[in-house]
Amino acid sequence: QVRLVESGGGSVQAGGSLNLSCALSGGTDGIGRITWFRQSPGNEREGSASIIIKSRSGVTVYADSVKGRFSISRDNIRKTVTLQMNSLKPEDTAMYYCAARFPIDAVWNAADTYNYWGQGTQVTVSS
Repeated sequence: QVRLVESGGGSVQAGGSLNLSCALSGGTDGIGRITWFRQSPGNEREGSASIIIKSRSGVTVYADSVKGRFSISRDNIRKTVTLQMNSLKPEDTAMYYCAARFPIDAVWNAADTYNYWGQGTQVTVSS
């Protein structure tokens, strides 16, 4: 069983930065992709950033709404995936979830393709 634990959320003013971390444990061999999703009240869960962790390339992909402001990275030794969030905006306010799955090639931001989810960490950006 794969376990994901997020940390690093909090409150920040617009323009500020936060660093979210996702720690993986359990049967992580074979996990191909890790994605950060976010969900605000009344909205669907949406993918923010994703990284391939199974191959050496570590290819990343970002939603247009966060491109140029967020950066996702991995540490395969420590089994962590980090989301560095800069130039935060009030519309970034949401619960952020780390999700993992085995397939690499399915649509990266299709939430129903992910097998494992963390409990979420709240990010609040005030104007």
